[in-house]
Amino acid sequence: MSETNGKGARGGREAQLKRTGLRSGWTTGACATAATTAAYTALLTGEFPDPVTITLPKGQQPSFALAREELGNGWAMAAIVKDAGDDPDVTHLALVRSTVRHGAPGSGVLFLAGPGVGTITLPGLPLPVGEPAINPVPRQMMREAVESLASHHGRPADVAIEISVDHGEELARQTWNPRLGIVGGLSILGTTGIVVPYSCSAWIDSIRMGIDVAVAMGHPHVAGCTGSTSERVVVGKYALPDEALLDMGDFAGAVLKYLRRHPVPRLTIAGGFAKMSKLAAGHMDLHSGRSQVDTSFLTDLARGAGASPTLAASVSAAHTGLGALQLCQAAGVPLGDAVAVAARDAALLVLRGAPVTVDTICIDRAGVIVGRAQPAGPY
Repeated sequence: MSETNGKGARGGREAQLKRTGLRSGWTTGACATAATTAAYTALLTGEFPDPVTITLPKGQQPSFALAREELGNGWAMAAIVKDAGDDPDVTHLALVRSTVRHGAPGSGVLFLAGPGVGTITLPGLPLPVGEPAINPVPRQMMREAVESLASHHGRPADVAIEISVDHGEELARQTWNPRLGIVGGLSILGTTGIVVPYSCSAWIDSIRMGIDVAVAMGHPHVAGCTGSTSERVVVGKYALPDEALLDMGDFAGAVLKYLRRHPVPRLTIAGGFAKMSKLAAGHMDLHSGRSQVDTSFLTDLARGAGASPTLAASVSAAHTGLGALQLCQAAGVPLGDAVAVAARDAALLVLRGAPVTVDTICIDRAGVIVGRAQPAGPY
């Protein structure tokens, strides 16, 4: 997509590029707002602005080129191709459409889910069940754009806005939407309008929404897993429903801190041995670029689990967590269990007495359980 950025947006994106070497992009909410602004302008004037400029929540004013435009009797449609920059976003290059129609007098601004945009079916999200999955900030951005245009042209802001995303239902299968109870398509997201490449914020927001849904549905047991293999192990052990499975990934701290404020009675944390050893050592971000396996810590755990001085020296010299585990397995020393217990205790420290009982499971790369810690309650 060709985009001409306003001064504020260009400055922010250039600074971000200089800082990280990665190019930022635009949220689906920003694209929907741009498409809505263009479509409503055409509905009022008969002409589509191209490019169309919008104002983001922090004041940046990017401009977007239109990919499609249609003007009919009482309606107008404009579409924007989403540019997610260098973020690995499934909606990158998706076509975001807004079809705008005049509403009934006094109806205000109404939002509708068109093809490819989901509908809320479970409680716990920031929108009521039955509403289109168009999040509050994008709604506010579109509402403000429509109200400003309506005021400028001396019209009441009674407008129906239908947002759709081409192939959105197919794309949504690659997201967490089905697990969160958003059916039929994607969510229209964004709090700033800008996608920061490899940002943690979107993932952490999804973790929080997952906990909110689990709480709203009354699930007494949730699980945070580092990946799909550990998740399959947990489902096999506890038969948890999808809504109780949190997409934790590397963000153990995000799960624990949010559960501290929004407790669920039981939490299982499961993951590969190396990542769980990092949690055991007190790391809350388990990404390889932000925390490392501490072989000195593993050596101490191995000694506590019965390792001989010779084995302890070998563990200390191991190049990987898996290597340390295999050495201990060969010697019959339960290092996996020791890591699981330490990880559970580290999680309980972060929970700070919240009424959450925690157990942990460590697996190897084949999905075999190599360590477990029994449930323990708050300190």
